[in-house]
Amino acid sequence: MILNFKSKKVLITGGSRGIGEACVKLFAEAGADISFTFNSDEKKAEKLAEKFSSITKIKSYKIDLSKKDHLEKKINEIITDHNKIDILVNNAGVWEYGTADEMNLEQWEKTININLTGTFLFSKAVIPLMKKNKFGRIINITSTAGQRGEPFYSHYAASKGGIISFTKSLAAELGEFGITVNSVAPGWVISDMTKGVFANEEYKEKVRNDIPVKRIAEAEDIAGPVLFLASDLAKHINGEILNVNGGSVLCG
Repeated sequence: MILNFKSKKVLITGGSRGIGEACVKLFAEAGADISFTFNSDEKKAEKLAEKFSSITKIKSYKIDLSKKDHLEKKINEIITDHNKIDILVNNAGVWEYGTADEMNLEQWEKTININLTGTFLFSKAVIPLMKKNKFGRIINITSTAGQRGEPFYSHYAASKGGIISFTKSLAAELGEFGITVNSVAPGWVISDMTKGVFANEEYKEKVRNDIPVKRIAEAEDIAGPVLFLASDLAKHINGEILNVNGGSVLCG
């Protein structure tokens, strides 16, 4: 089996729901040992860990990515708990409405700190381990918003655009150490993050019809490509932004 991650240790941020939860599921089923972070729903995180504890080693960590001192302390705790991290999936993020003229600095910094700075800090922490082992896979979850912009979510688009550039920079910097760095860029996904906007059935149907394949992605539609990029099938893919949007945004 090519998609076999036995003996691999995977760290997934924002792993208790949505795309992160789907990643936990697929990596667990493929045999990886898993650590994942969550922010608020401890019961759900515990339930998820318990669900897969019979088939793999799995542990959850409560982390507030908006508080940098707390974040760095918890990252050090995760690194101390493991002698290696083979695969990092930077998935944790927020998507909050805000017009450019009315958004305050606190709103802007919250999104940048969680989405972009969080990705940097987790990557910074695992890179020395990956260099030591001469192997690593970093997969960053970005967005079509980071490629084309998104009105009323400029802070989100800026953070995801930053991660895209960060992905390409790390790919060039770390390739010689056996570390590849890639990104999966989803379009619309049915998840906790989008349930507010999709409560409007008329709008949801418009979104669906605007997608050439005529369906809105589920979380596992994104997790599958993440698993692929972490596998040996993708060992020569580095610095790629893999669009997973049903053809709705055709970016290079």
